[in-house]
Amino acid sequence: MKTLREIPCGNKVRVASLAGEGAVKRRIMDMGITKGVEVFVRKTAPFGDPIEVTVRGYELSIRKADAEMIMVE
Repeated sequence: MKTLREIPCGNKVRVASLAGEGAVKRRIMDMGITKGVEVFVRKTAPFGDPIEVTVRGYELSIRKADAEMIMVE
């Protein structure tokens, strides 16, 4: 299984699960990223931080560390 960080720009993936615990997992879920939701990777900054994505019609910036905790299929 891959993480969101490994997905190249221009691809749409479905969230399989979230790793992490407590506040980190809650912060990811507060962005609307939950199991089963589709995420479109729009662009990645030159050094990979942040990652620009579209989730449920909203454009978000996700930190590289947070993207590593989102397992996708």
